[in-house]
Amino acid sequence: MSQGRSRGKAKGVEEFRPYVTRSLPVGAQIVCADNSGAKILEIVMVQKTKTRVSRLPAAAVGDFVNVVVKKGPAELRKQVHGAVIVRQKYPIRRLNGVRVAFEDNAAVLTTPEGEMKGTDIKGPVAAEASEKWPRVANLASMVV
Repeated sequence: MSQGRSRGKAKGVEEFRPYVTRSLPVGAQIVCADNSGAKILEIVMVQKTKTRVSRLPAAAVGDFVNVVVKKGPAELRKQVHGAVIVRQKYPIRRLNGVRVAFEDNAAVLTTPEGEMKGTDIKGPVAAEASEKWPRVANLASMVV
């Protein structure tokens, strides 16, 4: 057995997140699924992601991203907001073998702490996003 430094997480601490294909690259325009007034969001940065040279950082369901409001009220536009991805078109493979795909790519505007700007979420929310963000799960009418 090697006596070298341990790599990765501390022993005993396990955070398991199933692999979800990152299908929303920087520049993708997505639907805003809450009632904050914004209609179309554009991803400008994906938090906590690493990538290869000349490959665009991409987001998946449950990721926190920085977005710009492209269509919506004037007070929300021309500034950067935080958002959580709640749906993606690309299929998500669950541990039981089921694949879940949604009709659109959607996000909800939030603060970095996880507090939502809106008070309601339109449409279903993926279970992967609701596990990671409890405030999103509270306001979701349907978790798939």
